[in-house]
Formats: sequence, structure tokens, C-alpha cells
Amino acid sequence: MALSEVYWDRQIPLPKLAPVQAKVTVALVALLCFINSYDGEFVFDDSEAIVNNKDLKPTTPLSNIWRNDFWGSNLSSNSSHKSYRPLTVLTFRLNYLLAGGLHPVGFHMLNIILHAVISALMIDVFAILIGGLSYDEKGSILNHAPKTSLLAALFFAAHPVHTESVAGIVGRADLLCALFFQLSFLTYCKAFNRGSDRDDRFSVQWVVVSLLLCAAAMLCKEQGITVLGVNAAFDVLLICNVNVYELSQRLLLRKNSFDVSEMLRTGLPTRLALMGLGGLSMLYARWRIMGTGPPAFTEVDNPASFAENIFLRIVNYNYYYSLNAWLLLCPWWLCFDWSMGCVPLIKSATDWRMVWLLLLWCVLIGLINQALCSQDSQRRRTLTLGLVLLVVPFLPACNVFFRVGFVIAERVLYLSSAGYCLLLAYSLGLCCCRWTKYRKLLCASVLALLCVYIARCALRSHQWRSEQSLFTSALPVCPLNAKVHYNVGKNLADRGNATAAVGYYREAVRLHPTYVHAMNNLGNILKERNELTEAEQLLSKAVSIQPDFAAAWMNLGIVQNSLQKFEEAEKSYWNAIRFRKKYPDCYYNLGRLYADQNRHVDALNAWRNATVLKPDHSLAWNNMVILLDNTGNLGQAEMIGREALRIIPNDHTIMFSLANVLGKLQKYKESEGFFLHALRINPNSASCHGNLAVLYHRWGKLELAKKHYELSLKLDPEAPGTRDNYNMLRRKLDQLKRQTP
Repeated sequence: MALSEVYWDRQIPLPKLAPVQAKVTVALVALLCFINSYDGEFVFDDSEAIVNNKDLKPTTPLSNIWRNDFWGSNLSSNSSHKSYRPLTVLTFRLNYLLAGGLHPVGFHMLNIILHAVISALMIDVFAILIGGLSYDEKGSILNHAPKTSLLAALFFAAHPVHTESVAGIVGRADLLCALFFQLSFLTYCKAFNRGSDRDDRFSVQWVVVSLLLCAAAMLCKEQGITVLGVNAAFDVLLICNVNVYELSQRLLLRKNSFDVSEMLRTGLPTRLALMGLGGLSMLYARWRIMGTGPPAFTEVDNPASFAENIFLRIVNYNYYYSLNAWLLLCPWWLCFDWSMGCVPLIKSATDWRMVWLLLLWCVLIGLINQALCSQDSQRRRTLTLGLVLLVVPFLPACNVFFRVGFVIAERVLYLSSAGYCLLLAYSLGLCCCRWTKYRKLLCASVLALLCVYIARCALRSHQWRSEQSLFTSALPVCPLNAKVHYNVGKNLADRGNATAAVGYYREAVRLHPTYVHAMNNLGNILKERNELTEAEQLLSKAVSIQPDFAAAWMNLGIVQNSLQKFEEAEKSYWNAIRFRKKYPDCYYNLGRLYADQNRHVDALNAWRNATVLKPDHSLAWNNMVILLDNTGNLGQAEMIGREALRIIPNDHTIMFSLANVLGKLQKYKESEGFFLHALRINPNSASCHGNLAVLYHRWGKLELAKKHYELSLKLDPEAPGTRDNYNMLRRKLDQLKRQTP
């Protein structure tokens, strides 16, 4: 362990702050970078992980969090992503409870605060990795590199690559994982806070606590288990002060015998055994929890893993590593999604992009050479532990151990960026030592870099405030990414701009000709625009590419029904139901098809199935009442209407239909009550005013009838039949006036 100050630390162009001041400064910088995302919306993956996740709601049993994946699907399901993060979901649920619903401000604020805390704690982590581990009389960690650790922590707090993890609410998984990762490492260091002068003393209890915190990190995100690798490297390199280069020379060349007794005396084998046993136990438990094995990803998610041969796979994996390294070096081109053609595959050794692979490995080999062979023990330790912190947390995302479901994901760099920031601060410290006459220039450069980082964070976190700005910001970064165009189009369609959405959906299909979701959405818009032939072609192609795409089958059925291809439409609906057993909307549309064919019993059965699967399916209930009313089954229509209102008591459309039925049954008082209740909910319904007027007309309450006819005509002057009824009423009123003496 190093007990003297790191020699380059005093040259770092920063003031030497007290520990509390340093942490407050770093936390404030972290807040400054991302505070403008506090009032952002739920965007991108937030929809699935939070908005549509039933595990957040108080009505859902808390035990479901431990049985379901991050997205709310059962882990035993083949469609599950197997991302088991119950502690992260638990914090989402707490946010929901505290806010009384899905209000994004609380979710965002907690993310920002977590990043600030993690950034402040990074000072302690960097201090140990750079300056060594030592304690004062009170048991507090001594920082032998206060300026270097502060600079590295400032770089970490302000690094723009963190925006996805902080401004995107689902990034909570990365933040919590990083927090427990830090606590596990710092707790492991506590094991060596010796109460005596004996060097062989360490606390097994603190090692066990460190393992428990590692398990907590893993329950926030799978990447958390990598802290065991960092702890082991720290133990070997810093606690036991092993020179890896000399050790390898001894073992390979057998120059000197390796002193096993010295290693045993330090307790290293015991600690490594404890961590190995704990790590294997966590991996086994994780594997058992997954149930059906690893998740199944498609070529779209990770095309390199489906490359023709292993050479191309290795080349493309390494190209992905170089792109990740570039995001750390120059975090200007950031994108919410890097799949679907955003990064074209390297298919031959003559591709010019091979240069980036060679450059990456030249830099890494140079750093490794310095880390292993340098005569300077401080440099050797700092470089080695910096590389460990850079590489080890990235290992789960490197495609070596298992296939991952992405090409590049900025969020997985959250922990690895700490290693990069450590190496960057170390490099600047060395520059300050060697180029003392350029100290002012280096100071200005450091300040400028921090300002650029902060400005980029502010801009990028602003882009993450809404889906519109997030998706459009990706267009210049990944113009070949079909998913980017799809999401821009979907956002436009959701905001009512279907005309503009069509262009983006067409571009998504052009870039990725088998993009069935883009075809489905484009087909829906064309259906609404009555361009039925093209809509049918697109939807037919979508189901031919993905035969189990239930939504596309249903939409194809709707189009075919509109084209009066009734047999084909019925087959399409039943295909949709075959692939999605519980599909109430499809039963509803099937009922409409049967109603168009005057197959009334089949229509009623289909709508009844829809209400069984979804009891609050208002349209299905209402159509049953209307169909029974139109076919003269008024008693049954009344019964269905009352049943529907017991389930959805404030549905004004069902009240309206039931009121019409009761009026025909001459139950005028009850009918009036339902009409008036419906108007309290929807006072601007011209049809409701018109039909209430007809009721009063029949009932003999002519002045009230006149009032509601006039209200109906004021809301809709072209209301069919209303003006004729109103004129008839006026003639009757005039006739009554003339008869009055």
C-alpha cells in the first residue's frame, strides 16, 4: 500500500479542497449537468418499463417484482428479456407511491440525485486506486491524490455519455448498480482497516458485507457482479503489492521460485476463494431465476453475432469496442439506439474501418505495456487499476461470454467511464509534470474540457426531455437506422401529424425491408386515409414475414373488411386470435364484421368474448346494446346496458344507448335520468340533446323538448332529423297556442 503522496498530484491545476468540499463540488457539477432533465417526460423505453409495467401499481402484489423481469413480463415466458432487476423496479414502485401515480418529475429527480451521490463517492474510489489504501487514527481513508481524484471525479460527473443513464428513467438500473458497485468496493477496502500492526489481518465480516452489496448491485443490473473482478485486482495489485510482470517472468521463465507461503500469509487465497464462491453462487442463482435459459435476440438486435464466420464476428465485435472507446473520447455523436443498420457490418479485411480496430489495440497494448513494465510503481498501479476499472465492468456487454441484445448502448459505459476518467486525469497529471512551462495552457485546457462536457450534457439532457426532441436528434447521427425513422414517424402519428409520419415510415421500410412494425403502422395510416389497396399489400407482407404478428393480422382483417373481402377478413381475425389468445380488440372487430354480414348471433358472441377478456371494453358493450336495440330485442338490450354500467358506471356512450332503449320501452323517467347523466359527463353531445328532446316530445314535455332541440341544433346544425323534429314541434306548439282562448 502506498502511504506517500502521488508525485504528479501537486501539479494538477486544481485547488486542494477538504474532503467534504471536494464531494460537494463534484455533486454540484453533476446536478448542473443534468438538472434541466428534471421535468422531462417518460420517453423511449420508459413506456414499457414504467408506464405499462403493472408491477409499479399498488394493486399488484409486491411479490410479482421478484418473479417478473425488468419490463413486467414473467421470467418463465419465452418472450422475456430475462433482465432481472427487482431492486430497480422496487424504486420505481416507491416513486409511484410517493407521487400518487405516474408523474415523471419524481422519477427524474431521483436519477439526478443518484448520479450526484455516485459522482461524489467516486472521489473515494479514485483516491484508493490512485494513491493507495491507508487510514488515519479515526479509521477514515487518507487521500494521497486529492487533486487527481477530484479531477477524475469532475470528469465523471460531467461526462456526456452518462446522459442516457441519468436523463432516461430506465437508466436507474445503471445508477443503482453503480452505487452498490462503489459501496461493495469501499466495503471491501474496509476489510483492511487493521486494528494492529500485523499485515496478515483482514476482516472476513467486511468481505461478506462486500459480497452482499455485490448481490444488491446485481439485483439492480446484471453488470454489478463485475465488482468482484475489480475487488480481486485491487487486492492482488494494491493490498498484496504483486508485480504482475515480475510474477509472470518467474512463472514462465522459472528464474526464481514463487513464494507460496508469502501469498498464504497475506490471506489472498482465502479472500479470492470467498469472492469466487460468492460469485459462482450469484451466477447459479441468476441462471436458475432465468428459468428457460438466456433470452433469444434477433439479427436486428445484434447483427455481428449472426455474421457468417467467426472471423467476421471477432472483427465486428472489435469495431464495436472501438466505437465505444470513441464515445468516451469524443461524446458528441450520441444516439438513443444504435441498431438496425446504424453501424454497417465490416464484411472484408479491406474495409477502411479496420484502421480503427488497429488503432484501438495499439493504444491498449501501449497502455498495458506501461501498466506492466514501468519501473515507476505509482504509474504501474494507477494504469493497471485504471484499465481494470475501464475493461472489467464492460465485459458483460462485449459478446464474449454470451450474445447481447444491442450493438452499442451508451448506458453500459456508465461504470467503464470511471476507468476512462481515471486514466484521463492521470494523463493530465503527467503532462503537468513534464510540461511545467505550459501549466497555464494545460489549466485552460482542463477548464475548457469541463465546460464543453457540461454544455454537451445540458444540451443532450434537454434532448431527452421529450420523445420528439430525442428521436429527431438521432436523425443526423444515425441516418441509416430504420428504428430512428420509425420512432420519429410514430411520435408524429401520436401527435396527430399522420401525413408527415408516412414519409418516415416509408423510409424505415426502405432501409429495413423486413421491418414489420413499420409496415403495420404505415398500413394503419393508409387505412385511415382510405388507401386500402396499398394498406392491404403492406399488412399482407408483414404477416408473411412474421406469421405470428397478431396485431398485423387484425389490422389486415380491418382493411379486408373495408374492401368487402369478408371471408379473407374473417380468416385474418381468427389468425390474430390464434397467435394472441387474449385479444379483446380483435374479438370486437370480428363482431363488427359479423354485424356487417347480418350474422347477429355471431356478432353478439364475439363482443361478449371481448367483454369477458376486457370487462371495461366500452365499444363492445355499446355495440351489443345498439344491435339488440336495432333488432327489437329491447328487454335483452336493457339487461346488457345495465350490466355494462355496473362495470363502467361513468361511460356516457352506454348511458346514451341504454336511455334510447328505455325510451322505446316507455320508461321515460329512467330514460331521462340516463340522458341527463350522460350530458353531465359530456355536455356538448348534440346527439344526446337531440334524443333527449325526442324523449320529451313523446312524453309530452314540449317546452323541454324545444329547449334540447335548440341546444342540439346549436351544437350541430346539420344533425340528421333534428331540424325536422324541431319544426314539427314548433308547428305543434303554434297550433296549441292558437287553440288556447
